[in-house]
Amino acid sequence: MKKTVKDLGDIRGKRVLVREDLNVPLDENQKITDDTRIRAAVPTINYLRERGAKVIVAAHLGRPKGEAKNELRLNPVAQRLSELLDAPVMKLDDSIGDEVKSKLEELKEGDVALLENIRFYKQETDNDPEFAKQLAELAEIYVNDAFGAAHRAHASTEGVAKYLSPSVSGLLMEKELKALGGILQSPQRPFVAIVGGSKVSTKIGVLESLINKVDTLVLGGGMTYTFLKARGYSVGKSICEEDKLDIAKDLMKMAENKNVKLIIPEDVVIADDFSEKADTKVVPAIEIPDDWEGIDIGLNSRENIKKILLEAKTILWNGPVGVFEIDKFAEGTKAVAESVAEATKNGAMSVLGGGDTVAAIEKFGIMTDAYSHISTGGGASLEFIEGKELPGIAVLDEKKAVSM
Repeated sequence: MKKTVKDLGDIRGKRVLVREDLNVPLDENQKITDDTRIRAAVPTINYLRERGAKVIVAAHLGRPKGEAKNELRLNPVAQRLSELLDAPVMKLDDSIGDEVKSKLEELKEGDVALLENIRFYKQETDNDPEFAKQLAELAEIYVNDAFGAAHRAHASTEGVAKYLSPSVSGLLMEKELKALGGILQSPQRPFVAIVGGSKVSTKIGVLESLINKVDTLVLGGGMTYTFLKARGYSVGKSICEEDKLDIAKDLMKMAENKNVKLIIPEDVVIADDFSEKADTKVVPAIEIPDDWEGIDIGLNSRENIKKILLEAKTILWNGPVGVFEIDKFAEGTKAVAESVAEATKNGAMSVLGGGDTVAAIEKFGIMTDAYSHISTGGGASLEFIEGKELPGIAVLDEKKAVSM
C-alpha cells in the first residue's frame, strides 16, 4: 500500500509539487474539447489547498519532443483549471529555473501555480537526474496523481521522487489503484472481462493476465478475426494479424486449460467498404465472404454478451467491440456499454479502461456515473492489468505494515 496525501499530516505553508495528467485534447483554436482529466485532478488539488499547502502543478500536453511549441502551452489548461477550482491559477512560462523559483515565492497558503508543459524539456522524458533535481528544488513534498503517466519513468513521474520526501500518491492515483487492484486481486465472481481493440499484438500481456484471473473472457473488435483465422475460418478482408495466429492458438489453449470461457462473437456485421456508405449485412462469424470485412458484433452476439454481463458480479471492459467512430458500425459497442451500465445498476462492480472505451460512452451519451470506475490511464491501466510494475507508483513511499 502506498502512502497518500491523507498521510501527510500538517502541510500548512508547505510547497507541494503535484504531477497531474492534464493531457487534454484541443481543437484548432486551442479550445479544450474534453476536460475530463482536468476535472479528475481537482479533488487532490483542492484537498491540498484546503489544508494550506502551496500547490505547484506539473503536467504535459501532447508530444512536443523537447521543444517549446506555442500550440502546446498549458494556458488553456490553466484557464479551465482556474474555473473548476473557482480560484486563480498562476500560470508560469517555464518549468524550472531561477525565474520560476522567484515567481513561486509569491504563492500564499492555498494558492495554485501551474508550470509550463514539462515535456518542452527533453530531459523530462529522458528522466535526467539533474532536471529531476531542479524540479525537486521547487518544493518540499511530492505528490503523484498522474496515473495516466505512471507507466513512464520520466523526471516528473519517477526521478523527482528520489529528491523529495515525503513522496505520496494523490486521491485520483489512490482511487485508480484501489479500483483496478481490487478487481484483479479479490474480485467477486463471476468475473467477466471484455477486451476489444483492433490488434492482438497490443493486448497479449493483458489477455494472458486476465485468463489467469477471470471466469469469462469476451473478445471483440478487430482482434476477433485473428482468433477466427487461428481456428481455421476465412475472415475475408477483415483486419487480421497473420503473424499472431500461433499466439491466438496458445491463448485459446491457455483459456481451455484454465477452464475460462472464451467468448468470440458468433455473428458479425460485415461491410463491403470501410465507410458510412458501405453496404452491410449480418452473417455467422465463420461465414465471412472473401470481399467483405467484419466491422462490428451481430445481434445474437450482443444478446449473448448481455446475458453473460447481467450474471456477472465483477466486470472489466477495455476496448470497443466494433468501429464505433462510424455511426453505422457503433451499435455493438453501444449495446455492450448499455449492458455493462445495467449490470452495474444491478450491483456489479464495473471498471472501464482505455481511451477508446471512454470516448465510446461519451459518444453514446451515457453518464460516467453509470459505471463503478472509469480509469484515466490508457497505457498505464493496461500495464497495471498485465501485472507490470509502474515506475511512477513504485517510487512512492510505502505505508508501514501494521503488526498484529
